Amino acid sequence: MSMTQHHFGSTATGVNIDCYILVNRSGLEAAVMTYGGVLTSLRVPDRNGKLGDIVLGFDTLAPYLDEHPYFGSMIGRYGNRIAGGQFELDGRLYSLGRNNGSNHLHGGSHGFHRVIWSAQEHASLNGPGLELTYRSKDGEEGYPGDLSVTVVYTLTDQNALQIDYTATTDAPTIINLTNHSYFNLRGSGDILDHELELAATRFLPVDPTLIPTGELRAVHGTPMDFTTSTPIGGRSVAPDDQLRYGHGYDHTWVLDKPVGTLGFAGRVFDPATGRRMEVHTTQPGVQFYGGNLLDGSLTGKGGQSYKAHSGLCLETQHFPDSPNQPQFPPTVLRPGETYRQTTIYQFEA
Repeated sequence: MSMTQHHFGSTATGVNIDCYILVNRSGLEAAVMTYGGVLTSLRVPDRNGKLGDIVLGFDTLAPYLDEHPYFGSMIGRYGNRIAGGQFELDGRLYSLGRNNGSNHLHGGSHGFHRVIWSAQEHASLNGPGLELTYRSKDGEEGYPGDLSVTVVYTLTDQNALQIDYTATTDAPTIINLTNHSYFNLRGSGDILDHELELAATRFLPVDPTLIPTGELRAVHGTPMDFTTSTPIGGRSVAPDDQLRYGHGYDHTWVLDKPVGTLGFAGRVFDPATGRRMEVHTTQPGVQFYGGNLLDGSLTGKGGQSYKAHSGLCLETQHFPDSPNQPQFPPTVLRPGETYRQTTIYQFEA
């Protein structure tokens, strides 16, 4: 197992961006860069043992510096949406950047996906690891408190990519960290033939701006039922308002496991390659996004045109708009506390 470092490019202001390549004992490879904490590549074997890159992204740094739909990015301080770009904490109203219509999305226009992380090797007996750190200053994107964040990527010898998140703050704040990788287990084409299973008997209905209504609705009898392995493209979108709002799947599923415990969240299987990805997490929810808004305007790795459904996201996280919906699991972090979350993507073929 090994970790190597190479220069990936420079920003417009001349800051060098490095990429770190992790290789485990079985030869699986994961590449992570310091800009945005982006997972730029993840190479895993198919049923014939052939390695293939299963995450969407770009071959060079420049497109990552432009606008893109968060390919592989670290998301924070708050993943997903906050209604009206504001929340109240301890009697004070905080205003955030509104970068998704009237709502705040994925930490704002200069969220963690746009910052440069410090990196160092993370010693582990379980496989090569990379530790990323960032200090988010009080008032950044409107959030209160200085927040110190550490994210560790480990490519384990059990053929899993494990992401461990920790954070502390010097003032009360809110936090909801996740990774926004787009997976395509075939490596190209669309994901409509991928089969998805989610360990969730409920999901969060949303309004037309994709803010949860507050209801936890049963999936049974709806197109949201992935309690058994189901082809993603096997259902019609038109009759269902929820799918119309998101132009397809773009919702949070409420995981059936106890909140805060590491447990099974779901799995994806590609019949063409035999690749299977299982997701385990400590988070209470998972946002399944089907890549609905990819429109072919972005040219990705190897000259691929990323069209609708070129990749899928399984963003493990707390619920959208939780700071404004007290019935949801809390996302407040206070001084003296440590935020801890873990997500594991396990691969086999």
